[in-house]
Amino acid sequence: MTVGLVVVSHSRPLADAAVDLAREMLHGKQIQFEVAAGLDDTTFGTDAAAIVDAITAADQGDGAVVLMDLGSAVLSAELALELLDDTARERVVLCPAPLVEGLVVAAVAAGYPAPGRTSSA
Repeated sequence: MTVGLVVVSHSRPLADAAVDLAREMLHGKQIQFEVAAGLDDTTFGTDAAAIVDAITAADQGDGAVVLMDLGSAVLSAELALELLDDTARERVVLCPAPLVEGLVVAAVAAGYPAPGRTSSA
């Protein structure tokens, strides 16, 4: 298992494009990506309940890293973290890094664990 990655963005097309780019860096390695972005396909916004669902789907037992784009995406992700049960919350890391760059680095780290490690965190 590996850590799952969650992309929280105000724009669904932006989040989908960032995930596509990150997948290109994995050369076929399988990483669980989930997107919680936009209120729908065309409306900008973030939704804490959608983020909870994405975290739950991304966490396959090793936890999830949540990457966020702008201000209120961070606030929505923080609210989502509070909505999780204690056990799930302990396996989640919020990472307010630059969205695209952070996602690519996180994907590569999750896909190619350091020598001697069976999974990455």
